[in-house]
Amino acid sequence: MSYQVLARKWRPQRFDTLVGQEHVVRALSHALESQRLHHAYLFTGTRGVGKTTLSRILAKTLNCETGITPTPCGVCSACVDIDAGLFTDYVEMDAASNRGVDDMAALLDRAAYAPVRGRFKVYMIDEVHMLTTTAFNSMLKTLEEPPEYLKFILATTDPQKIPVTVLSRCLQFSLKPMSPDQIAGHLAHVLAQENIAAEPAALESVARAAQGSMRDALSILDQAIAHGAGQVTAMGVRSMLGVADTSGVYTILESLTQRNTSQALSAAQTLLDAGVSASNVLQELAALACRLAVLQASPAASTTITHADQSLLAAASSMSAEHVQLVYGVALRGIQDAPFAPNEYAALAMPLLRMQVFAPMGGGTPAMQHAALKSAPNATAAPIAPTKPAAVPLQAIQLAIATSTPAPTTGSIAPATPAVPSASTASTASNASNASNASNASNASNASVLPPPSPTASSIVLTAPGDWPAIANGLPLAALARTAARQSACTQIDGLNIYLSLPTSQLAAPDLMKRVQDALRAMSGKNYQLHTNVVEASAAELNQTASAHDHVQQVQVQNAAEQAFHADDLVKGLIAMGAQVVPGSIKPLAQ
Repeated sequence: MSYQVLARKWRPQRFDTLVGQEHVVRALSHALESQRLHHAYLFTGTRGVGKTTLSRILAKTLNCETGITPTPCGVCSACVDIDAGLFTDYVEMDAASNRGVDDMAALLDRAAYAPVRGRFKVYMIDEVHMLTTTAFNSMLKTLEEPPEYLKFILATTDPQKIPVTVLSRCLQFSLKPMSPDQIAGHLAHVLAQENIAAEPAALESVARAAQGSMRDALSILDQAIAHGAGQVTAMGVRSMLGVADTSGVYTILESLTQRNTSQALSAAQTLLDAGVSASNVLQELAALACRLAVLQASPAASTTITHADQSLLAAASSMSAEHVQLVYGVALRGIQDAPFAPNEYAALAMPLLRMQVFAPMGGGTPAMQHAALKSAPNATAAPIAPTKPAAVPLQAIQLAIATSTPAPTTGSIAPATPAVPSASTASTASNASNASNASNASNASNASVLPPPSPTASSIVLTAPGDWPAIANGLPLAALARTAARQSACTQIDGLNIYLSLPTSQLAAPDLMKRVQDALRAMSGKNYQLHTNVVEASAAELNQTASAHDHVQQVQVQNAAEQAFHADDLVKGLIAMGAQVVPGSIKPLAQ
């Protein structure tokens, strides 16, 4: 008798033997018990999670000779023939190779005939997303209103490609990828029934390599049994799959913790010599960093760590949370960059060097250190003390801010009154006095370059175009009217007639100019008339607008503030100690 592979031999035959899909089994079982049967089912999920298996079990529950039940007998002629693929009323169609409208038409033509042997005729269409648009359209009517004896079961790995018109006609079930623990537990059960010895660590490696697929896990297990001549060992599975030895990854982690670059590179070279790829080492390192981060965030998680991971407890006390996050991030980036590296050594060595070069100084949290040392009393790794530069006293920084040059208000200069901090030493008081003197001197020098105060009703005198910017700034206007006044340039004054140039017709709108004219008459008490013209003003005229004057004033105030800041003795002292002034960070203080 020929050998039957484990993936086929151990295909589930009933709902209670299906692993990892309890949510789907529960819904289908309740539907079968209450006879609430839908005419079309859609099973979605990645490869090897049980879509085809589930459809065969569902076909048996519908056609078992004992009746419609969630627990088919498995021994009647209907159940046996469905498992063997000989049941005439159960049709499996591969849409990847039969995707045209003619193939679908041939299938639907047979739907007009009642079942020959079974209670229901079941059509199972695998990889249904591969059907053409015309094939989908041809099945819509039958899929929506099939004969009472016809059931559709659709399966796909890519539901995004199925038209919504088909999705809306089906009862959809999403099958989940199985966890490594579920896969490893099922593999242990299979090997126990097969009387084959296996190491738990080997089954864990197989389960991780399967990536959620039970069929892939059983295929890998078949290969591992052949590789180990009837035995499944952890070393044999790692050698077969080319995955990293856990102890080697722990050695790299310890080297990163101790800042021992040569030891980390030596351990990496050992793994590469064993045939392990750089990407696999980085994947294992990222997984280890994830477990370590969880342990640092929640010390109670140490109860779920396996015996092989106990060295994580020691690492948790000497590796800062920032360093763990760096290891995780650099490992993931290294996996992405591995295909572009010149060789396998560079693909692994460069990420490890980044983890060392950019490693932050510091150790784990006190709570984690206590939990780690309590759980691992033999651990000798001590937290690395962080080295920080000498901090500048807070009073000195407050003093520098309080004595910096304040920003004068538009049109007037108020005398500066520096804040007096509570100094703890005579030196601080002396610095405060020096800074105050420098600030007052700076304010005095600024007064000569600032424009006069904004005009009031008693001081409005319009005799020349150069008087207009100050007048426009003082008018009680808001919104667009104020903008129009500030961006207008006075070209001529003829008695009570004022001629203005504006850059756009929107600003020269009659309603806006009327508001400006009314405000000017109210402040001056004179019947001024405004005449506007929309032209491109000359450079000299642009400099005579209120906006231009304000810009010049702001530049002068900013320059004065920067000069006063750099001239302050305390600031000079801070710069001598290594401090740097961030460009653009100096701002005048408002009065």
